[in-house]
Amino acid sequence: MVYSAEKLSEEKVFKDPVHRYVHVRDRVIWDLIGTKEFQRLRRIKQLGTTFLTFHGAEHSRFNHSLGVYEIVRRMIDDVFAGRPAWNDEDRLLTLCAALLHDLGHGPFSHAFEKVFDFDHEEFTRAIILGDTEVNQVLTRVSPDFPQKVAEVIGKTSEKKLIVSMISSQIDADRMDYLQRDAYFTGVSYGQFDMERILRVMRPREDQVVIKKSGMHAVEDYIMSRYQMYWQVYFHPVSRSAEVILTKILHRAKELFKKNYTFKYEPIHFISIFHEIVTLEDYLKLDEAVIMYYFQIWQEEEDPILSDLCRRFVNRNLFKYAEFDPAKEYKKLAELTALFVKAGIDPDYYLVVDSSSDLPYDFYRPGEEEERLPIHLLMKNGELRELSRESEIVDSISGKRRTDHKLYYPADFLEDESNHSAVKKQIRALLD
Repeated sequence: MVYSAEKLSEEKVFKDPVHRYVHVRDRVIWDLIGTKEFQRLRRIKQLGTTFLTFHGAEHSRFNHSLGVYEIVRRMIDDVFAGRPAWNDEDRLLTLCAALLHDLGHGPFSHAFEKVFDFDHEEFTRAIILGDTEVNQVLTRVSPDFPQKVAEVIGKTSEKKLIVSMISSQIDADRMDYLQRDAYFTGVSYGQFDMERILRVMRPREDQVVIKKSGMHAVEDYIMSRYQMYWQVYFHPVSRSAEVILTKILHRAKELFKKNYTFKYEPIHFISIFHEIVTLEDYLKLDEAVIMYYFQIWQEEEDPILSDLCRRFVNRNLFKYAEFDPAKEYKKLAELTALFVKAGIDPDYYLVVDSSSDLPYDFYRPGEEEERLPIHLLMKNGELRELSRESEIVDSISGKRRTDHKLYYPADFLEDESNHSAVKKQIRALLD
């Protein structure tokens, strides 16, 4: 039998707290799950530092990737199959892209990318096209199949319908992570009627559209996303942990460049610090490796690195104050000068962090991060952009919300054994 069409002798299932079961019948999918690059995702948390705020948030990118695959499988097998705009020859390509869409994420992904100027999407592409077990599986389908999968994930494929199923304003990726993250954090905000949304999805040549009768389920989904971003993803305590994590990596990088002698050579970081990281080196990194270094760096001679690592490992996080950079830039300059006077390095201990989200947007051609809007399929066959029909969605369309916090070590400022007068001034300004 042709490998691309080969089925397992018996269907495999993964028990899943969100979808009940994840079903695998295709040999290609089963083989991809067994590759070492995909198994690595078990060792990378889906929500990074959020577990320090919501203790249940220990789920991995492996869980999420299986969930996205399952939603796409259901879209195809339960709804799209047999409809005019759907080509069943694209089924395997779509399932593989759904399964592998997050393959290139690194440990504590977003902080890591920020410090070392990495792009997880580039690493996803490199894993799919490089000398990897994943590439070997995909190449067995056909020599050009890895490239096709990479193009769908990179949103450069001509098959726009498939791209929209995995990456759009209403896609399998978002529908899984909202529900999964809500489940593991213990909040109710991310819950919406996915069953209803799947039932009213329809394939069109260039995107998935939603029957008008399903508009209210989509409204609920968009509001769930809005709430999850502000109540969970942008939670100020999680951001405090991410600030400290980012500063640890910055400090280690700076010390390495200054030829600091580490007690234990950071061999996993050397190519990264030299900015010549290979795919092989990158794939050796996971959160267990990073946490190992944070543990041993607690014993380093450098007081900043050791203090920041102790804070992260033992959850002694920075406190925060509301901050408006447009109005309070003079205050920040004053605080920076006072921190220096108090012997506290403001580069590491006085940090402005900003979070921003656009819950839904209509089409704005030519703008950065162009977003394809959600379209409703009317009874007469016409397509209407969602915010033109929904007052709820219209009220938040195109409205970017931004939040700024100023993070600092409250315990340092409360220690009056030195620089007490200066610290009193700092506390007064922060209050």
